[in-house]
Amino acid sequence: MKARIQIFDTKKATTFLFMILIALFAFSCGGKKNQDEMVVPEGMHALDLSRFGKPFAIFVPDTLKQRLSVIEQTSGALDVKVGNNFAISIFEQAADIELKKTDIKGDEINKWKNFLTEEPNAIIWESEITQPEYHFLINQKIGTADYSFEDVKDPDTNPFGREAIQKMYTSCKDIKEIKK
Repeated sequence: MKARIQIFDTKKATTFLFMILIALFAFSCGGKKNQDEMVVPEGMHALDLSRFGKPFAIFVPDTLKQRLSVIEQTSGALDVKVGNNFAISIFEQAADIELKKTDIKGDEINKWKNFLTEEPNAIIWESEITQPEYHFLINQKIGTADYSFEDVKDPDTNPFGREAIQKMYTSCKDIKEIKK
């Protein structure tokens, strides 16, 4: 009986492997990407607020490490809180930014220091009573409705620092509409 020896053809094997890799790449890249696909920032979670009558999602800090609460206020505001460093109030109308700037500058108790961000639809400012504190206000049009977002001002807790305000502001600026 003769032994049959099969010689491995490396050129054919390499070509075959290369073709498989090209096919896999083509299949993974070939489909259309959804234009509405959300890219969630690292350390954040997309919170769908449609069950509260808001047609959008907002990015909040990871809720595995901190407690999330969504509270419908009697004033009509919706407060979204995560832990001690993230608290946003959402209102179903645009705020008057120019009037707010006048109020901020005229506050005799919480003395205005400066505006860190000053845009037609948004402001971030620094003020001080006994220590520096930061606040923000931003208007967003989502679908056909106007909304305003601001940090929750709670007299029983310490005011937010600059980094926390920036995170909340960015979250509100990056709101994603949920289309049905």
